[in-house]
Amino acid sequence: MGSGESGFDCNETIERLYHYLDGELTDERRREIKHHLDECSPCLDAFDFEADLRVVIANRCKDHVPDALRKRVHDALVEEERRHAGG
Repeated sequence: MGSGESGFDCNETIERLYHYLDGELTDERRREIKHHLDECSPCLDAFDFEADLRVVIANRCKDHVPDALRKRVHDALVEEERRHAGG
């Protein structure tokens, strides 16, 4: 593991992996990390694991929100918006 040609070393890539997966980086940083992942198998393995883990969590950790609660939240948001729009 090293820096390769991307200018990112493995530690920096792994440190920013979560930001990369969340889409929280500039396009330039995303390209640099993508280039490093293309060149570094251990970092790519870490990326694949984290991406797969996020899919599993997203599919299995869904809470059901009761319709009554959804309506109360919606009504409260509408009321708040109405109050702010009115003055």
